[in-house]
Amino acid sequence: MAFEYAPAPESRSIVDIRSSYGLFINGAFVDGSGSLKSVNPATEETLADVATAGSGEIDAAVAAARTAYEKVWGKMPGRDRAKYLFRIARIIQERARELAVLESLDNGKPIRESRDVDVPLVAAHFFYYAGWADKLPYAGFGPQPRPLGVAAQVIPWNFPLLMLAWKIAPALACGNTVVLKPAETTPLSALLFAEICQQADLPPGVVNIVNGAGDTGKLLVEHSGVDKVAFTGSTDVGRAIARAVAGTKKSLTLELGGKAANIVFDDAPIDQAVEGIVNGIFFNQGHVCCAGSRLLVQESIAEELLATLKRRMTLLRVGDPLDKNTDIGAINSSAQLDKIRELSEIGAEEGAERWSAPCVLPDRGFWFAPTIFTGVTQAHRIAREEIFGPVLSVLTFRTPDEAIEKANNTPYGLSAGIWTEKGSRILAVADRLRAGVVWANTFNKFDPASPFGGYKESGYGREGGRHGLEAYLVH
Repeated sequence: MAFEYAPAPESRSIVDIRSSYGLFINGAFVDGSGSLKSVNPATEETLADVATAGSGEIDAAVAAARTAYEKVWGKMPGRDRAKYLFRIARIIQERARELAVLESLDNGKPIRESRDVDVPLVAAHFFYYAGWADKLPYAGFGPQPRPLGVAAQVIPWNFPLLMLAWKIAPALACGNTVVLKPAETTPLSALLFAEICQQADLPPGVVNIVNGAGDTGKLLVEHSGVDKVAFTGSTDVGRAIARAVAGTKKSLTLELGGKAANIVFDDAPIDQAVEGIVNGIFFNQGHVCCAGSRLLVQESIAEELLATLKRRMTLLRVGDPLDKNTDIGAINSSAQLDKIRELSEIGAEEGAERWSAPCVLPDRGFWFAPTIFTGVTQAHRIAREEIFGPVLSVLTFRTPDEAIEKANNTPYGLSAGIWTEKGSRILAVADRLRAGVVWANTFNKFDPASPFGGYKESGYGREGGRHGLEAYLVH
């Protein structure tokens, strides 16, 4: 007997979306030199017109951040900075429902994820770093650590508000001021955060938010008035930023792409592992840099595991992001959908066997059915390139050594997963994986006290935890 779920939509009236938004510079919203449209990826409806920044607005934002750093924030005692961070965290909690609805409208992710994962973690990061603000001498980075100054921060579209928190919270706790550029497709939650900064009476210029596409980001990271650059996004853009910063005195943190291996050994509990696989690749429509997009399963259990996985995938509900029953929402943009389709077609052309969960996709918006490819080899592009969508490549192995060799056979090194009942195997395999984060019998678990970052082409530096302070301190 199959259960049918009645629609359970969250009300969008909880959030008041303006018809247009400006740039947030020096504590106030101001006009920009251009504009872009923010679109709901589930319906292709225009949500708002958003002002974009040119060189003049970037100069003004950096100057405001510099003045705030030199006259107010950089001199402020840590205990006083902490009060502002605690205040911001509490306001985020008070406006959590509003933030969650706006994030799902602008990004396309299911409301269950924005409500139960993203927004709680955002508040937790501000609470966590508020606690560090007056304890920096005890963080392990010298007895008198000092802030760097003005931080330029560029964040992606997959976790707009959470990436904002990962960047802004440690920077402010350490005494830096920031100029942040959200992704051009998802600027609205960052602009609502600007309102929260006003509500918290944060001194003008401490947080500045400028909108725009790649050209705006380039102007920001190359600006001579910036002391620190933090970027999360694609590896190609990360390389360009590294070249631009090379030879300057700017500090740099990069969190880039990934092609994580989720390794399932023959003693793993199948049902638990399948839930972890589904969470690892289909969470947030696969728009996750650390997604477990390569499944490495031991040959002896491959047939049973794949049958269980396919059964589980038939139960995934694809549709309205604001429906509380939805498991998989909309792809963030038409450009990203085109990329997912292209790489999926290449996978089939190269001989991999494609299977998609049966589901009815909405007529409007950007949608892609959850898909797995079997018969994949390491030579396939879908096993080597980051798809950044709900597409899983399945490879098999016979021995732990083979699993480790295949897992490490990638230019990336951001994350990995291990599924086994043997603690000794977890430790032995994790020690040999070249990945910044290794999950054991789980996947996609995050905590503000835990550092996150990668190796190789997945970038360098760590965000989160005590380690996340180091990137924003002179020591």
